[in-house]
Amino acid sequence: MKNFIFRVVLLSSIVTLSNIYALNFKVATYNVENLFDLNNDGTEYEEYIPDNTNWNKETLEVKLTNISKVINDLNVDILALEEIESQTALDLLLAHIPQYKYNAFVKNPKSAIGIAVISKYEISNVNTIEVDAKNPHSRPILEVDIKVEDKTIKVFANHWRSKNASESTRIPYAKALYTRIKKLPCETDYIILGDFNSNYNEYDTFKYNRILNDTNGIAGINDILKTTINSTFITKDNLYECDDYVHYNLWLETPSYKRFSYRFRGSYETPDSIIISTSLLDGHMIDYVDSSFSVFMPYYLYQKEFVQRWKIDKKGFHKRQGYSDHLPIYATFSTTPKKLDNTKKLDLSKISSLYEIESILTPLTIKDAVVLYKTADSAIIKQDNDRAIFIYNAAKELETGKKYDLTVNKISLFYGQKQITEINNITQKGTETNYQKYFLQGSGTDFSDFQLQNEIITDISGYFVKKELRIGNKSIRLYAKNKNVLPPQKSNIRIKTAHISIYNNTPQLIIYSKDDYEVISIDK
Repeated sequence: MKNFIFRVVLLSSIVTLSNIYALNFKVATYNVENLFDLNNDGTEYEEYIPDNTNWNKETLEVKLTNISKVINDLNVDILALEEIESQTALDLLLAHIPQYKYNAFVKNPKSAIGIAVISKYEISNVNTIEVDAKNPHSRPILEVDIKVEDKTIKVFANHWRSKNASESTRIPYAKALYTRIKKLPCETDYIILGDFNSNYNEYDTFKYNRILNDTNGIAGINDILKTTINSTFITKDNLYECDDYVHYNLWLETPSYKRFSYRFRGSYETPDSIIISTSLLDGHMIDYVDSSFSVFMPYYLYQKEFVQRWKIDKKGFHKRQGYSDHLPIYATFSTTPKKLDNTKKLDLSKISSLYEIESILTPLTIKDAVVLYKTADSAIIKQDNDRAIFIYNAAKELETGKKYDLTVNKISLFYGQKQITEINNITQKGTETNYQKYFLQGSGTDFSDFQLQNEIITDISGYFVKKELRIGNKSIRLYAKNKNVLPPQKSNIRIKTAHISIYNNTPQLIIYSKDDYEVISIDK
């Protein structure tokens, strides 16, 4: 403990009647992006050295006002905060949000920023988890017990090493946390949350990144914390016994195209997570409220597909505008447990069922699937009165217009798009002579409808310029892996067949050959 600056403040022992009788409570995490005080401690980032630029009382007050607005509007009961410089900075923020009567803060004295938990409920116990004793700059993990009614919820607040470094620098955080968790009775109700600087599916997103992946494919958030087992997500349908200490990441509660709390170089990412113990799904003591996880993105925080971060110019001067580069995420829990109801049954012979599950535990058979499009070893298949799906690099045996039963062994998400990546047991059922009847007609198609991903669209006209197909007063990206396949710039074209796909949570049209369109005219 001597290596850490550590302080717990209990400002009040009074619990309001509304808290005593509360049944549901909300928990959130928010990286506030560098909330510094005005003391010069020698560990500040350059832009936050007092009066080095314009980080002064007036600028700090704008930052405090903006962050407190987010917190007030978020209106949760327990909140983990990342990137707080000091207890002084936290106290200045708490003066704007006095409803949070309890707080805990921890920081490595050689680090610029620390972690806090603020709460409307009593914090009854605090512990600091040391991450890497050999690294003087590693950030500790903050563990607190919070009493809600007569029950206790344990919260682990995290801020792991940034992606300026490889995965091996985040592994110690996961190991230190998991070692602590393994010492708990398996029935303990606990929440793991914060900024992990890891996507919820990091094992997949960093796989081919030679800079990040220096761990032979082992991802701390997935393989060490056991949110996945053998690259299969822990879900509410495959929960292990509690003494296996596996964890459920609440990002799986949302549609894939809504999974982001941060945007970096055009990519939507999930560095922030709320991860729960299986005991919070067991119908005893405290439980997670089903489907309550969400991202907080009011208009002032997220505009025109950009997170409204705190703005600093190229010279390091603060513009006194914005909030944070992260969006808060939150979930609801209840002191009146309700046994998880998994009675919803999917028809696993339908393509649409593949959009409802994260991974396949046992192979499943898709029946009467018609091949709408074939390119190289990939294809798009669809069932009558059901959805279409893309088979990536596993459709060598399939033929356009043929109908099949086939076994699906693996599915994945590729930048938000659902796809099949392994099939076998292929049985041809016949030929669909008029398979084009399953194509979507271009006129009036709402490309913002994510239910249309992986459909084939036909007969749509537009003007192609700067990677976009302009259709009336709307536009959509037109993509081809081989750029030579794309139409000439400033050309009016008619699409014969195009694949509606999702990339980074944005719809796009993919064409695979010049036969997929015809050029009507070209502007000189």
